[in-house]
Amino acid sequence: MITKGQERCLYVFPMPEFSRIADELQRAPMTNKAARAYNRVFFASAHDETPDKQGRVTIPAHLREYAGLDRELVVIGASTRVEVWDADSWQSYLEESEEAFADIEEGQLPAGL
Repeated sequence: MITKGQERCLYVFPMPEFSRIADELQRAPMTNKAARAYNRVFFASAHDETPDKQGRVTIPAHLREYAGLDRELVVIGASTRVEVWDADSWQSYLEESEEAFADIEEGQLPAGL
């Protein structure tokens, strides 16, 4: 499954992982405005793509536009998903994020880690 990711990249999930996330998102209360908005964008943009015989997948035009995929792109592993980035956007993200990453001290990881 390919869908819009945060930071203007695309998320690519194997179906079992997409189903697990869908189950979690469905547990969010419908009265939570942020949860409703996230669910709408996440699910409305999701596409089930099957790789061809050479392992390639087609990325729908509206997802390419969302992520700014024009010429060069970067594919990274991100835990249980793959992310697809425009190469320039990925480089900018790294430049903004690597210093903060290097400065993280024990006990300062995001909640749940």
